[in-house]
Amino acid sequence: MKYVYVSIAVVFSLTAAIFLLQMIASESGEVVVVHTQDDTGAEVTTRLWVVDYDQAQWLRVGADGSRWYSRMRAEPLVQVERAGNLAAYQAVPTPTQSDTVNALMQKKYGWRDSLMGWLVGGREGSIPIRLEPVAHHATTR
Repeated sequence: MKYVYVSIAVVFSLTAAIFLLQMIASESGEVVVVHTQDDTGAEVTTRLWVVDYDQAQWLRVGADGSRWYSRMRAEPLVQVERAGNLAAYQAVPTPTQSDTVNALMQKKYGWRDSLMGWLVGGREGSIPIRLEPVAHHATTR
């Protein structure tokens, strides 16, 4: 019975360590806050990584999607808070830029991107999202 308790403790400890490492990795480096709306019109915020490329800001979603991506697809006009500035953007999924954006994310976030890729099963099929500025909606917080 002692081995059962030890095994349970080891599994629990490893799970907790992976969860903690995931939290540290995903929140370190530059993180932007993306504001989307749910079905009721309520604002939902999501913290994401961002890279700059081709005179635009880029986000990335995994191949399996996510709730924030579903909200963004339903209403592509989003607000993004970066370095204390809040601005409106049209979110444009651009799958043809997947290799480029994946490489830029890897370069910028390093081991964190590698860890998150390992946890989600790789970056194959990920979808880059180009943020195109929308005039007359920029504000500062």
